[in-house]
Amino acid sequence: MATGYLSLVLHGHLPYVRHPEHDYFLEENWYYEALSDTYLPLLDVFEGLVRDGIPFRLTLSLSPTLISMMADPLLQARYIRHLNRLILLSEKEMDRTFHQPEFHALARMYFERFSRSRDRFENQYARNLLPAFRRLEEEGVLDIITTAATHGFLPLLKVQPFAVRTQLLAGIDCYQQHMGHPPSGLWLPECGYYPGLDSILREVGIRYFFIETHGVTYAQPRPKYGIYAPVYCPTGVAAFGRDIESSKQVWSAEEGYPGDYYYREYFRDIGFDLDADYIRPFIHPDGIRICTGIKYYRITGKTDYKEAYIPSVAHDKTAEHAGNFLFNRQKQVEFLAQTMDRPPLMVAPYDAELFGHWWFEGPGWINMLIRKMACDQDTVRLITPSDYLEEFPVNQETTPSASSWGNKGYNDVWLNGRNDWIYRHLHKAARRMEELVKRHSNADGVTRRALNQAIRELLLAQSSDWPFMMKTGQASEYAVKRFKDHTLRLLRLTDEIKSGSIDEGWLKELEEKDNIFPNLDYRRFRG
Repeated sequence: MATGYLSLVLHGHLPYVRHPEHDYFLEENWYYEALSDTYLPLLDVFEGLVRDGIPFRLTLSLSPTLISMMADPLLQARYIRHLNRLILLSEKEMDRTFHQPEFHALARMYFERFSRSRDRFENQYARNLLPAFRRLEEEGVLDIITTAATHGFLPLLKVQPFAVRTQLLAGIDCYQQHMGHPPSGLWLPECGYYPGLDSILREVGIRYFFIETHGVTYAQPRPKYGIYAPVYCPTGVAAFGRDIESSKQVWSAEEGYPGDYYYREYFRDIGFDLDADYIRPFIHPDGIRICTGIKYYRITGKTDYKEAYIPSVAHDKTAEHAGNFLFNRQKQVEFLAQTMDRPPLMVAPYDAELFGHWWFEGPGWINMLIRKMACDQDTVRLITPSDYLEEFPVNQETTPSASSWGNKGYNDVWLNGRNDWIYRHLHKAARRMEELVKRHSNADGVTRRALNQAIRELLLAQSSDWPFMMKTGQASEYAVKRFKDHTLRLLRLTDEIKSGSIDEGWLKELEEKDNIFPNLDYRRFRG
């Protein structure tokens, strides 16, 4: 039996960005970059471990918005177009850098990387990654869970319990449709928890969730084992607290591994470095410079001076850092085990896009870590929360504290002077939607379609991504527009439903544009 356990949890989420009304839309690149940088490389790692017979268990959360985009034929086709453009660019780069050996080798690396991504996406996965993740779950190496429908920040939606239930039910339904079974656990959007939320989680069939560290350490009564064992809420739903020591060592660019001088520099991309006339065919049609994914430099240091990226050296660093991480977990477990009557559990949750997108070498680090854990020691074993609850079903009951992650740990990122104005509109919209759902107990025809679309617009307006972008200032204009668009569409739909004069042509446009959750049925949310 292991001395202690480590639970690696990767949360895969992106806002729902799909614009069929435009031939090219800048923000759709977020999704294409995530496929190339994170989800295809992670699949490569997981399948390689299975092929080599390396045992492991890892939890992966796929948000309903990400699931919906992965399953969407339009975005699948546009991703192929995106890769074709990058392959052409990398071919040009091989010619341009022919007399620069250090950059020429990197250009060839990118050409091979993009070409392989296209081949795998088109031929191996038939343009849909979801069945591949599902197979890994069936093989027993992944425990896949989900989150709320559009990642709505639940503590600030709780004014309307209808809004919270709708977020949860729509998300669970989407997950079940694509994965073939209901999820056992839930990633709370932004780790946002409030006392009483566990009652709704239990109602919708959730067995456990994740919470920020202080949500457990400030629980009442105080947990005996702190964050190193799950706790049961009064409803019997389990809460797993984040271990700061293990997670910060990875995600922090200042104190963690991603900031190592030999790793690839994210912020130096040829989309900004090269001559505008040369790069113009591969950036925004209006000439707006964007990241292409081709980056030639390593971090080097904290100045503007950068040296060429050397993949072999970076690869060696991932092995070194995986060994260091494992050594620290072993020492942590050995210390904790002296004071506990069971093996301590360290929960290390991360945004999935840290691995590959922000930290280019991240998937390689995961690969090295899992192999070292399986082959080099027997002190720490990988485990999923579901497995832990099966092995240790008796845990302390307590009431977790209200909490979130992000600045200050209590909703600050999602409620501040830059975004607080959205909530009065969200609450009013939820009240209006709840009244309509109750009034139309069993509508049919165009009225049912309008009610279903109104629910979709409400869910899309509730996304936590919009207030996050407003707070950070990154793509804030887009976030404001998306919030206003969905809210105004919802208000017009509800007005037309009330008056009995639904514009069917406009409704059809919305159904084609905001087509998330195509099987959604408003009657599911009647309470």
